Amino acid sequence: MSTSRRATRPPPRRRATLPPPAALQVASYGSYYRAGRDDPESFTAVMAVARELGAPRIRIWAGDVASAEATPADRARVALAARDAADRAAADGIEVAFEFHGGTLTDGAQPALGLLEAVERAGPGGARVRSYWQPPQDLPDDQALAGLRRLRGHVAAVHVFSWWPGSTRLRLAGRAELWRAAFDALTAAEAPVDALLEFVPDDDPALVAEEARTLTELLNPGDEGQGMDA
Repeated sequence: MSTSRRATRPPPRRRATLPPPAALQVASYGSYYRAGRDDPESFTAVMAVARELGAPRIRIWAGDVASAEATPADRARVALAARDAADRAAADGIEVAFEFHGGTLTDGAQPALGLLEAVERAGPGGARVRSYWQPPQDLPDDQALAGLRRLRGHVAAVHVFSWWPGSTRLRLAGRAELWRAAFDALTAAEAPVDALLEFVPDDDPALVAEEARTLTELLNPGDEGQGMDA
């Protein structure tokens, strides 16, 4: 009796077909890597995805502990992990920026600034780490904007959506005054800031085009067209 073995090859890798760059541009890869909690080696796979997408930035999360509950050891662990991620990504020409979110060390402007300073101290001369921004849930407009103004020199992108009260999803125009003021504040930033439309009511795809038009109107680009990218 004789046997034979046929060599097999792995299935071909599938790659998405994207429109030309003029029609679609990748602003960032919104990863769910949590600095200080996740195995640093898992960031290798995150970077691989960002390279495939041609993303200039990777969004990471600042641990999984709220700033008011964090210990000095928690902050140090997140800062060191973020420093490592940023330096590794920088070797590929990719920036790293923190999600601005409750339940993390970037749950407010002041905690976020403190963490960014800690990341810088963790590796002087290393790649710069910035932050995203979004309106903190249930925070009145004036307080949300005050936080943005404190943070704006460190903002890489904003998640644009209108929730009020709580997580009630409004049409973007429902908080138009907040967003006009936010975009006015961000035009003073030294570097371009991406405006990323994040949520629509009921996750309804039919609303995306109209909400995008509203975003464009809120940005109200002038002749200079500088500062904000939609």
